[in-house]
Order: sequence, then C-alpha cells, then structure tokens
Amino acid sequence: MSLGDIAAAIITRDAAETLAATLDSLKDLPEVVIYDNGSTDNTAEIARSYINVRFVQGNFIGFGPTKNKAAELAERDWIFSIDADETLSPELVKELANAALDDSRVLYEVLRQNFMLGKHVRYSGWGSDWLPRFYHRKHHHYNDANVHEKILRRADSKVQRFRAPIRHAAVREMGSLLIKIERYTAIRAADASSFLPVPVIYLKSLWAFFRVYIVYAGFLDGWRGLVIAWYEATGVFFKYMRAVAKFKANDKNS
Repeated sequence: MSLGDIAAAIITRDAAETLAATLDSLKDLPEVVIYDNGSTDNTAEIARSYINVRFVQGNFIGFGPTKNKAAELAERDWIFSIDADETLSPELVKELANAALDDSRVLYEVLRQNFMLGKHVRYSGWGSDWLPRFYHRKHHHYNDANVHEKILRRADSKVQRFRAPIRHAAVREMGSLLIKIERYTAIRAADASSFLPVPVIYLKSLWAFFRVYIVYAGFLDGWRGLVIAWYEATGVFFKYMRAVAKFKANDKNS
C-alpha cells in the first residue's frame, strides 16, 4: 500500500507552539485536516503554510464529537487521529505506508511516548500508553465523550498494533497543567447531573494520588512523578468540587 489513501485529522485551539513539529511529521501524507476551535494565536498561519493541510474553523462540541467532525471533513476514509502536540516518528510513517488497508474492520493502536519538560515519562500511568488512532471512518469513530474521548471498538473490530511510537509533548511548562485542570474540569462540571459528598471527593482525590505515585510507580519518575500524581489528584478534586459548587451555588445555607 501507500500513504495515498490516508488522511490525518487534528483539532486545534491556540496550538502554535507545537503545531509546526506535528505538521512536519505529517509532510508525507497527502491530506491533513485541521479543525480549529477559535485560535487567537498564529495557528492558522502555520497551518496554511503547509501545502497538504486543509484548515477549517468551527465550534468545539466536545472532544469526541469534534474529532469526529474533523474526520468527516477528510476526502479519504482511512484516518490517523493525532493531537497538535504529538509527532509521528519516521518509522511510524513507514509502517503507515506499508499498512494493509483492505479491511475496514481493522483498528490500529499506537504507543504514545509522553514527555514532560523534555524527558520521557516511563511510569506514573503514562508509560504503557497504547491508543487506537488509525481507523476507517465508515467502521470506527470516537464516542460522544466531552473529555477523555476514545475510539469505540465494535464486536467485529480487528485490533492491530504498530511497532513505532508517536511522541507526545505532554508538558512543556508547568503552567500548562493548571490550564488543563481548568479546561477539563469546567467541561465535566457543565455536564454533571449530580454531585458527590465532600468526604467522598476527598477520598477519591487521595486515591488518585496514591494510584499514580504508588500503584503506577510514579516515584520512579522522580520529581516528575510527584508532579503528575499531584496533578491527577487536583484534577479529581476540582472535577467533583465544581459540580458541588454548580448545584449549591443558589443554596445560601451550604
């Protein structure tokens, strides 16, 4: 086979810092669709400087639905879904070029190597990060989750794995973790239909830290593992506490 039947799909918002590296890694693909959700930096200028990129702007409707929208805009049916802070390794591009694309039921997984401030994180729950990313859009698609979306497997799906990885610049500077907590917990709170008791939230937050730092051996990642564990616990705490605030905002006695 060849790369001629493959399109990459990306959703962006203010991705100028990393987008060029992503698009450089996709330069051999004939089609890259970028669905932008209101960038105010020079994301658009960077995207339009690549001849294989089609840049489209639209509303953010949740991560899962928005990624499906980006895939729908492609001219090709085989879609490689990639984020704007990820890059394909040259070895993975070669594997894509040699992939058998004669069975739309095949769902390809790829290992994502996560980097924090320039170093590969091998534990902390970030190590064995296999993700389905390459699929035929008439047979597979993302679920409707607003956050932590994933491609749905069907009963007849045939899962295969690529050997080569993608690289994920997960954390380039500490402040980005706070931005992610703010954005993701706001989306979750907006969707919440109920809330948990505060003591339960406290215990869930403690467990999130313990799971990452001890169960997932985050301590082996040094100070990075500690940061990731604290980040996960904080995310859990605010995810549930924002729901509490949402439902009790008008209750003067709470």
